[in-house]
Amino acid sequence: MILLSNRQGRLLELTLNRPEKRNALNAELCRELVQALEQADADPATNAVLLTANGKSFCAGMDLSQDPSGLAEIHNRLFTLGARTGKPLVAAVQGAALAGGTGLVANAHVAIAAEEATFGLTEIRIGLWPFLIFRAVAAAIGERRALELSLTGRTIGAAEAQAWGLVHQVVPAPELVGRARELALGIASASPAAIQAGLAYLRDARVLGWEEAGRLAAQAREAIFGSAEFQEKVRALLTKRPPPA
Repeated sequence: MILLSNRQGRLLELTLNRPEKRNALNAELCRELVQALEQADADPATNAVLLTANGKSFCAGMDLSQDPSGLAEIHNRLFTLGARTGKPLVAAVQGAALAGGTGLVANAHVAIAAEEATFGLTEIRIGLWPFLIFRAVAAAIGERRALELSLTGRTIGAAEAQAWGLVHQVVPAPELVGRARELALGIASASPAAIQAGLAYLRDARVLGWEEAGRLAAQAREAIFGSAEFQEKVRALLTKRPPPA
């Protein structure tokens, strides 16, 4: 199996499993990953997804042993999931995460990297441009930085990736999956309604002016205020507080 799946409560863990190919994204892996993530998005039992990888590399990008013609549609679905999904995606990144691998990291809502991890938009080395992943990478690190990586094809280390905002934490390699799983379980235990409403607001507000975005935020907040879950959690919190002196 080239994509492994494991469930722990409301957390779904997906593991890229082509270690002998540095987890390069062939057509089959792209389709299985998109299907699994889109199913998780529609599954009320799933509240977060953790993406890991077996082997020394997280993902070396597109599988160059295959003809990439005709794969634009599935690649576009894969590399826009971060903007489309209503379920938080956490990535645990070891070794090389290059080209499409960097695209996967940029689509994650939270990314944790091992100290030796490397990232880069290396497509220019083979006469290509990172068309389908550029928007997600630019959203993560800024357009000028994404442009520089696209033009030079250079790779950056985990510390620079953290400084740029591509990853949020850098940890020793032996701690990577455990730390990422702990974080993802914490996210998965939070309110599904609040998370999904928040991610939906983030997606929809991107194309709005500040007044329209403010109205959308007010509507979303009022909906949460009126939910039974929110009111129950507020009551529980208030009962734990000591009375005022």
